[in-house]
Amino acid sequence: MEPLASFVLIGTILSTDSFLSTVEFNLNPATNGGPSIAVLPNKAIPCDIKIGKKIYIVKNDSQKIPVITCEKEEENERR
Repeated sequence: MEPLASFVLIGTILSTDSFLSTVEFNLNPATNGGPSIAVLPNKAIPCDIKIGKKIYIVKNDSQKIPVITCEKEEENERR
């Protein structure tokens, strides 16, 4: 069995403390496997950590390591 070469995971932060965050991940496009739960160190999430915020883990064929990115904030959310 060969591991996935390209994927996008969409995660929603469920809980957080001063060191770790619990994130629920879904594949995009959705599969019949259902969501997965991961516990990530806060240092791995490159944005302000808030419950309900979306993060993305993206990997394509040319990358060795997946990249974690954050949901784009709307202008009125920053204020």
